[in-house]
Amino acid sequence: MRRDARSKTDGRTAGFTILEVLVAIAVVAICLTAIGSLTGTTTRGVRSLEQHVSLVETARTLAASLPPRDRLAPGQVTGELYGSRWRMNVTSLPEDPALKDSPWAPATISIRVQSPSGAALDIETIRLQRKRQ
Repeated sequence: MRRDARSKTDGRTAGFTILEVLVAIAVVAICLTAIGSLTGTTTRGVRSLEQHVSLVETARTLAASLPPRDRLAPGQVTGELYGSRWRMNVTSLPEDPALKDSPWAPATISIRVQSPSGAALDIETIRLQRKRQ
């Protein structure tokens, strides 16, 4: 048995061409760019969500610590809590003639919480308070 010294493949078909390598590199680069973009978007979304949750928790704490109805007076109060600035406005609503005999008067309470980065959350509610005599 005689062995042929020549290989069954000639030099032209052995390996990859430069064009195939460039296409493969381009596909890999596009995939890596897409993954990087997705990671960046997800990170920004998580940061935004954490900031919103922090603002909501601060506003919830403020709403839970409102003064009792008999000490709730119209005006503005400001402060800082958990690193966020807040402002609370209490405004008496115009008296409704239908509620003239009622001992209660509605008041609007507006709470604005602003984080150090500038994001803000506004909450508005109505609370009944005893009429001032």
